[in-house]
Amino acid sequence: MPETTSPVQHRLPAEGADPLALSGVHDAHLTELGRVSGVRVVLRDDHILLSGKLEDVERTAPVAQHMIQMARTGVPFGTDDVARFFDATRSGNGVGKLADPGRVVVPGVRRAITPKSEGQAAYLQNIDENDITVGIGPAGTGKTYLAVAMAVDALMKKRVKRIILARPAVEAGENLGFLPGDLQEKIDPYLRPLYDALEDMIPPDRLRRAMESRSIEIAPLAYMRGRTLQDAFVILDEAQNATRAQMKMFLTRLGLNSKAVITGDKTQIDLPNKGDSGLIEVEQVLKGIEGIAFSYLSGRDVIRHRLVKEIIEAYAAASGETVPDGSQEPGAS
Repeated sequence: MPETTSPVQHRLPAEGADPLALSGVHDAHLTELGRVSGVRVVLRDDHILLSGKLEDVERTAPVAQHMIQMARTGVPFGTDDVARFFDATRSGNGVGKLADPGRVVVPGVRRAITPKSEGQAAYLQNIDENDITVGIGPAGTGKTYLAVAMAVDALMKKRVKRIILARPAVEAGENLGFLPGDLQEKIDPYLRPLYDALEDMIPPDRLRRAMESRSIEIAPLAYMRGRTLQDAFVILDEAQNATRAQMKMFLTRLGLNSKAVITGDKTQIDLPNKGDSGLIEVEQVLKGIEGIAFSYLSGRDVIRHRLVKEIIEAYAAASGETVPDGSQEPGAS
């Protein structure tokens, strides 16, 4: 038998790491790492012990070390994150850029919000360093959530005076006219994901006061016409459903000391003619302009339930498409 099949044991020092944060409730984190790696993982005293085939242990050790570092620095993670860390090493991408998980931290009001993948870390860096960032990728990659977190951070640190969140009110299989209520009540369901993100970061009373004072505003994209948005952090969500004219209108609203983030998924265009999507055009028109950055998130960045990634892959396979990863360059099929 090849030497690499002989069982080996590797010890990783875990001094200073919170044992509960590292192992999870009922050792869930260690159990998950063992499940995805095929290695026996045990926390004993101040060490993690990895036992198994040499090649499996070598692949698992960087992930365990990353978990130890996160537990030392107080950055929370879950079982789905453990599987994601291991997937990164298996795909050859590694966890190198997240070796210092506290390097890019978005402080929310209730807790610290950190990137959970290399793609997310690059996305946050682009938002921080550019006036306009376009985030493209499939569902569940944190495009909207991280953009809202950055906006809340900027508002709390008084870098901007207000947050403006916009979405196109485009029907996705349902007829807007049949929804009950007045115009605002018909539109609110389209904006609910933005409310959800804010409510996860800001206590209810504080959020209500901010919306009453209009330091936080949520509105359909059509309401942006004719405005100049100064001292603002502006987010256009679901941008794949903005028409070319709407996208140009949105981009030209930006005023002094303002920052914009545009998020979208090119595989979920609900416009009657997909070629009318302003997100596709903006890729082609604005590439290469200084101060505008494009972040492409992929299936590796999905941070919802671990089955979401597999669901995305299954639907792509059933339709004969490649797995949607948002990484295709403009003009690619």
